[in-house]
Formats: sequence, structure tokens, C-alpha cells
Amino acid sequence: MGKLTVLGLRGVLVALLGGSLFTQLVMVPLLNADMNDLRPDMAYLRVPFLTIVVLGIVAAQVVLVCVWRLVSMVRRGTVFSPTAFRYVDVVIGAVVAAALLVFALAVLLAPGEPVPPGMVLLICGVAVAVLGVALVVLVLRMLLAQAIARDVEATRMRAELDEVI
Repeated sequence: MGKLTVLGLRGVLVALLGGSLFTQLVMVPLLNADMNDLRPDMAYLRVPFLTIVVLGIVAAQVVLVCVWRLVSMVRRGTVFSPTAFRYVDVVIGAVVAAALLVFALAVLLAPGEPVPPGMVLLICGVAVAVLGVALVVLVLRMLLAQAIARDVEATRMRAELDEVI
């Protein structure tokens, strides 16, 4: 990966992390204040909704930090090592957690009439899409495992060839 690509990706990661921190520290309290005007029959939504929002932001931040670490490993040429699995596994876990949070939001909004049923179905579709992202990352993890295995095999074969020569 070239220096310009790494720099560009890190710039995007910093912008996203800064935006998520701004949302967490400024926008969530403002959302909380706006929810003071909820109708009494919908007041039960306040705490679970805000909790889901904050946990979703935390899941995104975890993914951003892990991607930063993986980019650092790529730059150093150490991504094809078992250490990379730790970060990839955390990314998969965070994305699955985010999917569960989106589904929890759908469950939270389903009873009563806070939102139309079609919106709940749409939110469930988003949860499935987020789970799809987790599955894509899982496939990429398997590709990483195969690449590491091939690298180990190539190193072993080079060593055997050196002994023969």
C-alpha cells in the first residue's frame, strides 16, 4: 500500500472518528434534550433509543480503531501474521453487535404506533445488510488465513530449496 493511500485512508479514519466523537459528545445530548417533548405514551423509548445510539457509535469507533491498526500493519508489512486476526475478529464482533443494535431498534419501535410498520421492516432490512457486512469481513478473514498459510508454506519450501542447493 502506497504512502499516499495510507495517508488518505488515515485522513478518512480521523475524520470519521472525529465525527463520531462530535456526535457522541454534542449531538446525543441534544437528541436527549429534544426527547423531553415526547408524548407520555412514547416516553419509554427515550433511554433505550439513546442507549442504542451511543452503543452503535461505540461499535463504529471500535471498527475505526481496528482498521487503523490493520493499516499500520499493512504499512509495516506485518499484516500477514496471526496478530492481524485479533483486529479482524474484533471488527467482526463490532459489526455483529451493530447489527444486533439495529435489530433491537426495530424491536423497540415495533409495538404501538411510534413508526409505521414499513419503517420497522426497513430497519430490519438494514440489520440484515449490516450482518452481510460482517459476513464479508469473515470471508476476508478466511482469505487472510489462506494467505498466511501460503506464506508459511512458501517460506518452508524456500528453506528446503536452500538446503538442496
